[in-house]
Amino acid sequence: MGPLRPCTVVEHRSQQASTTRLHHHPIARPWRPLLRFSSFTSTRASADSARTETTQGNRVQEVDILRGFALLGILLVNSLIMAGPHLGPQSGSSVGSHADNVAEWLVTALVTTKFYLLFSFLFGYSFTLQRAAADRAGKALAPRHLRRLSCLLLLGLVHGVLLFPGDVLMVYAVLSLLLFALRNTSPRTALWTAAGLVACAAACLLAWGLLTVAYSQPMPTGAFTTALERTSVARRATPGSVVSSNLQWLRDTLGWEIIYGSDMLAAILVGMIAGRSGVLASPYRYRKSMIRIVVLALPFGLTGSAFMAVCRNGPLDPRWYDVGSAVGLVTAPTLTAAYACGLLLLLPTRAGRRVADMLAPAGRMALTNYLTQSMVMALVFTGYGLAQYGRYSTAVVLTGCFVLYTTQLVVSRWLMGRVRYGPVEWLLRMATLARKP
Repeated sequence: MGPLRPCTVVEHRSQQASTTRLHHHPIARPWRPLLRFSSFTSTRASADSARTETTQGNRVQEVDILRGFALLGILLVNSLIMAGPHLGPQSGSSVGSHADNVAEWLVTALVTTKFYLLFSFLFGYSFTLQRAAADRAGKALAPRHLRRLSCLLLLGLVHGVLLFPGDVLMVYAVLSLLLFALRNTSPRTALWTAAGLVACAAACLLAWGLLTVAYSQPMPTGAFTTALERTSVARRATPGSVVSSNLQWLRDTLGWEIIYGSDMLAAILVGMIAGRSGVLASPYRYRKSMIRIVVLALPFGLTGSAFMAVCRNGPLDPRWYDVGSAVGLVTAPTLTAAYACGLLLLLPTRAGRRVADMLAPAGRMALTNYLTQSMVMALVFTGYGLAQYGRYSTAVVLTGCFVLYTTQLVVSRWLMGRVRYGPVEWLLRMATLARKP
């Protein structure tokens, strides 16, 4: 992969003639206050979408780079769920060292919720590219979209029941229906809807959290230990017990799926608006704006995320968990934006080009890599394989994550140099197109 060019998609022949007009078009500055988007009419949005919808077989490389980056964050968070708390040899009590506690605290503060929001943003952005592909092929979007989300739903169901109950593919499949219904929404309406979704989800979670703090008592140590022991036995036993445990998880976390699904839909809508403008097709035009985002969003996002970690991982007691999560819902998007802009700012540099060479291939087969991560962790930590649930410290688990992620980067680069799609991406594309890719 050579050095990144300022624009990585094939643009319309007429774009050169309209460069000056587009430069002064309001959407050419997407990082202005979001409500400025409301000045667009649906006609202008369609025109901007047309510029984005010119991949002609090429990919927007920045989308793949950000996907490859997000894979690491997803792996770090999911690994702590799959591995379980480090349990002592005599009981189910947690025996994490100070280093383990610090590592878990940092993952909560810097990673948790940030990277599924980045994936959600990219999901919405990619929808505009898929819509463009349907237009170029002269095909109706609805059948393609329905086949795609049906395949995602099936993959997510298998993944959630057999491997990892924290699956997001089923959520994406459901949200895809809403995204399709909102596909022609004006930028102003979409952004107000996104803000409303985040505000409502955070308000509900905050209210529940404050009630919990005010009226509940901390869980007795004995009850907590018993719950950990029961979970560890189920995760370590047979494949059947693992499936049963996963199904129980899916039932117990339905409320959380609704809360965080609202947050994900908000990010998807913002990604759709960004996709209409082709922000990631030429992000370097907005360098000054991205610098401002990093400078302003980073401290705000870090402050809220630190508070979330204090509530979830201490020193506050577990009753504050939902209060911290509510604050995290509001501040996590700013930290996600800071991460994404920081990475995009790095790309034009020599070091950035090396980073792009590593991340982009993994991003091209992000779905395959995501499912592979779950498969590897299931084989290590559950009754499918080594049954090591609760037997490794957080520091060891996170070290293993970096080894697995590095391996995925190497394998992805090798594979993408030989084939066009990853295995699961090929399957999803075949389902979408209803023919062999």
